[in-house]
Amino acid sequence: MTSTIKIASILSCLFLLTVTSAISVFAAGGIVKSPTGTAPDRYVYYPGTEELKKDEIRLIACGTGLPAARRDQAATCFLAEVGNGDKFLFDIGTGSMPNVAALMIPYDFLDKVFLTHLHTDHWGDLSTLWAGGWTAGRTGPLKIWGPSGATKEMGTAYAVDHFLKAYNWDAATRNFVLSPKPGEITVKEFDYKAVNAVVYQENGVTIRSFPAIHAGDGPVSFVLEYAGLKVVIGGDTFPNKWFIKYAANADLAIHETFLTPPDLVKFYGQSPGQALLVGTGIHTSPQAFGKVMSTIKPRHAVGYHFFNEQSTHDDILVGVKETYSGPLSLAVDNMVWNISKEAIVERMVVSPDQAWAVAGPNKPPKPPAKGTVPDPITDFIKAGRWEPAEAAQAEMVKEFKKKYKLK
Repeated sequence: MTSTIKIASILSCLFLLTVTSAISVFAAGGIVKSPTGTAPDRYVYYPGTEELKKDEIRLIACGTGLPAARRDQAATCFLAEVGNGDKFLFDIGTGSMPNVAALMIPYDFLDKVFLTHLHTDHWGDLSTLWAGGWTAGRTGPLKIWGPSGATKEMGTAYAVDHFLKAYNWDAATRNFVLSPKPGEITVKEFDYKAVNAVVYQENGVTIRSFPAIHAGDGPVSFVLEYAGLKVVIGGDTFPNKWFIKYAANADLAIHETFLTPPDLVKFYGQSPGQALLVGTGIHTSPQAFGKVMSTIKPRHAVGYHFFNEQSTHDDILVGVKETYSGPLSLAVDNMVWNISKEAIVERMVVSPDQAWAVAGPNKPPKPPAKGTVPDPITDFIKAGRWEPAEAAQAEMVKEFKKKYKLK
């Protein structure tokens, strides 16, 4: 009976929170004084329409889900944009690139990637960012920061080197018709054991790392500091002493809060034994997440890394509220937070499904000079070209060359 009363009380509080949130959302449009005017305060974010203030951070959840594919939730990816114009991708999990691309940010501005660890749901869409950015406007190499491993073969440098080997055919065939430079990847591997170590420091931005506890040696969490603001990107981790110490008093702290063991059994097809180990040993339970947040006391807490639907959301929220009562977001894809000293504002991104790449400030590179890159097509294959097609397009090709002064 006591347990039933407790749950009913929690759900009653959640209902009041929902009502309060709904009222604030509807009020967010402000007062419209003219039938031809606009709402003064938008409660959604339209990419490319708002200039960040110099002392502000905008964080966008481009992936918040799990390794299994799902249309409405990609795997882990957070984009941080700071007021000096710099942009940083924290993880690039499987399926996240469509959400990144829909923000319509020139690919030259999306060249810095920080990996928390090497599970596919945290770097599986590197191939899309690499090749997609290469073909759609990036003019320089991708830059990746990531942790070492217990052995060389478990580190980021090894993983990226073998990524490029696996995609050798892709690179060799693009190098002949595109500039090879954007197909390069530079890796800055750092010690996963380093505690609160600076791994990046430029233009007023400092990014630190500290160890995380997840699945094996290697995973890390990141702290981004800019303009006196502090954002923590936890990656996958069981609660640990480093997070408690170095995420304390963050403006915004992201930490996983995993599906409950019963939901892992019911919805995710795991055995009870596996569900308990995964949900409370390798990942972080809602109750443990709440304990972390009530200890570090961020201005705003963000829980992620679960399929967020009505059947799972309430179970997780009830668990979190057992140990934490502060400001909270249970993240979904395309949730965005504007972070400043004055306020932290949560909204949703409204973006097109059919976004084109946007040109950046740099001119597209020219194809490589003839003879500088090996031709990947042999004479045997070239001999198979169908001449009527060449003739059919000849006039169009002639006009195009004339327009763009091509030889």
